[in-house]
Amino acid sequence: MTDLRPFLDAATRANTQRSYATAVRHFEVEWGGYLPATSDSVARYLAEHADKLSINTLRQRLAALAQWHADQGFADPTRTPLVRKVLKGIRALHPSIEKQAVPLQLTELGMVADWLDTAATAAERDGNFVRALQHRRDRALMLMGFWQGFRADELTRLHIEHIHLQPGEGLTGFLPRSKTDRDNNGRTFKIPALSRWCPVDATHAWIVVSKRVHGPLFPRINRWGALGVTPLDVDSIVPVLRRAFGRAGLAQADTYTGHSLRRGFASWANANGWDIKSLMAYVGWRKVDTAMRYVDAGTPFMPAGADPRLPPPTVTQALPPSGRATTIP
Repeated sequence: MTDLRPFLDAATRANTQRSYATAVRHFEVEWGGYLPATSDSVARYLAEHADKLSINTLRQRLAALAQWHADQGFADPTRTPLVRKVLKGIRALHPSIEKQAVPLQLTELGMVADWLDTAATAAERDGNFVRALQHRRDRALMLMGFWQGFRADELTRLHIEHIHLQPGEGLTGFLPRSKTDRDNNGRTFKIPALSRWCPVDATHAWIVVSKRVHGPLFPRINRWGALGVTPLDVDSIVPVLRRAFGRAGLAQADTYTGHSLRRGFASWANANGWDIKSLMAYVGWRKVDTAMRYVDAGTPFMPAGADPRLPPPTVTQALPPSGRATTIP
């Protein structure tokens, strides 16, 4: 008999599975609730955590409980009028400001990219090839993440065989799935070559030094310099970035997150005249309000008059019409 479990598991992303399992365990084990739950117990659970958890976390807990009940064939207690009214009351009595990642500014991106390049060259010269591999990988990861606005989990899903490079011109890649791609259709993305802090050159340099033609684009590297067959864990992306930021001399390197690359690019694009539709098409957002959360219109990303001239993409084409390298001052 054909085993359906791999397909059922694949329908729900691993990150979602882990977070839902944690949420259900918190309700049942740590809080002492019973499953299947009643609408009254769910409402009391929300009320008791109203001043401890954010409204977004409470919504996530409700989604996890709803999924558990659906999977087990029970009625969903989270959709009753009582639960919805309690959640609405919590929003009214405990308003909160959404926390946003600190955007990585272009000057900071350049500072770290230059340091990683210099450090990798020095490590190669000194015969420290493990350190050289780390620096080349981290530089490509950071520049790719910034210029395409990738989430941390999206960076872990990139594979070398899905990347087509044309040094000096651009890069075309395929992302198998993402947070907003509910049907797992994947999407093709394109990044133009830049004259400075170029993700195309950085990725090409990393692929060459890694001597690989397939597998995850950003794998683990052990202490002996062996590259893993699995990608970096999504929870490792932030430590990798913070390590590079700290070594490059960025102040308060530990305040940056994986979303700092994504928000940094969105703010940069907004400050340089990209319209929201072009930005959404380039990054892969489907909703305007999602894109606007990443755009910091009140804080110019670059000094007045500075123009990196990365052209706004159309829906189907992200490379410059000329095909030539785009200039970054």
